[in-house]
Amino acid sequence: MEFSGEELTFKRIFNYIFGLFLITLGVAFSIKSDLGSAPVSSIPYAMNLIWAIEIGVATFIFHAFLVAIELLLLKRDFKPKHFLQVFVGVLFGAFTSFSVSLMYFIPSADSLWVALIMSLLSIFFIALGLFFYVPTNIVPLSVEGVTQAIAIVTKRPFSLIKICFDVTIVASALILSYVFLGNFGSVGIGTILGALFIGPTVKLIHKINHIITGEHVNLKKM
Repeated sequence: MEFSGEELTFKRIFNYIFGLFLITLGVAFSIKSDLGSAPVSSIPYAMNLIWAIEIGVATFIFHAFLVAIELLLLKRDFKPKHFLQVFVGVLFGAFTSFSVSLMYFIPSADSLWVALIMSLLSIFFIALGLFFYVPTNIVPLSVEGVTQAIAIVTKRPFSLIKICFDVTIVASALILSYVFLGNFGSVGIGTILGALFIGPTVKLIHKINHIITGEHVNLKKM
């Protein structure tokens, strides 16, 4: 069986699902640190804080909303396979709920140093998850899907749109939190650290993997 022009092997499917789970584990550590959620989860976590929507459900709602935006942007170019992002959103939301529940077994951060360690673990797990998930080139998360759609419509480089979109997500979460909670809510130093260091950490993991295995992983897919 093929998907995206490549054979859909067990290893490819496993890496995809395992990568998604690792990303949500990183999201859970960012929430546990109480220093601000990871950028990708800043709006869902703001929804959780403001309206007490369960984090997994909030994550799914956010991803479904992004697919709707993608549909509006691409119009006739929106293909049926793009709807698969909705199902991936369900899986990602379920993984997020499960990962957050695992954090109940970990003591809360009782000092800034412990909180920073949790924030660094968040960056590591998200980066490691991306290292497994991106090269599979199966179905992108709606965050990447809508970013690609904006890049197509505006005819701007994906890398530029990605930065602008991430900034927009964090800014939106910040505005939501401040308007409804009167504070920064889901956005904090951990959010900024994630935005700055997740990308470089993925590259570092790739270099270490190359040294150990001698293999290069294509991180430009999806």
